[in-house]
Amino acid sequence: MSELIRCTNVCKDYVRGAESIRVLRNVDLSVAVGTIVALMGPSGSGKTTLLNLIGGLDAPTSGEIEVDGLRLDSVSARHLARWRVRSVGFVFQFYNLLPVLTAQGNVELPLLLTDLSRSERKRNAALALDIVGLGDRGRHKPGELSGGQQQRVAIARALVSDPRLLVCDEPTGDLDRQTADEILELLQTLHRDLGKTIVMVTHDPKAADHAMVTLHMDKGKLASQDDQAASALPSARTVA
Repeated sequence: MSELIRCTNVCKDYVRGAESIRVLRNVDLSVAVGTIVALMGPSGSGKTTLLNLIGGLDAPTSGEIEVDGLRLDSVSARHLARWRVRSVGFVFQFYNLLPVLTAQGNVELPLLLTDLSRSERKRNAALALDIVGLGDRGRHKPGELSGGQQQRVAIARALVSDPRLLVCDEPTGDLDRQTADEILELLQTLHRDLGKTIVMVTHDPKAADHAMVTLHMDKGKLASQDDQAASALPSARTVA
């Protein structure tokens, strides 16, 4: 099975005043197409930093990151921005919806950076809302929706450009157990029916149970790296 993500010897440093802090340490990671991966570990272990690098939201200090055939560490910011729109969908813990826009308007936002016409944007947004079960909530603003419905809108926004990869940062972290389970079932459906590859940061063991592979991070390293490069393959489950 082909790779969608490959990280090779990736390091990430942040500078605070005169101090340089290494957040990621020589990370090697391979994720096959069509895999659900859970990244777990204590707060500050580097999980979200790695997720941001994979999604092209940040750049590594050193090392190589290739996603869907593109070397993210060697392209311009302009190229990277255009690539993100079509190739990656982002799902965050706190939804990041604009309160002044309707659900339909929030889902359309990524498409404003494309060449689609207004009618095409509306049609694609309506289809994405249908996929997440909110076809009848398009005119509602976030304040008129429950937390679970808001996260579904956020997932619809992530889907609207039909990316191959979804990166999810604590997608159930702000939800009660029942609603969290519904969101996890939705992510599994997107993987099964639409073939999405999903990389998910989570502290929730039940969320990790929905993944095909679980990788553990600690102090900026993947736990399995001491013995071998961590490979996220759908035929095996990796445990720290």
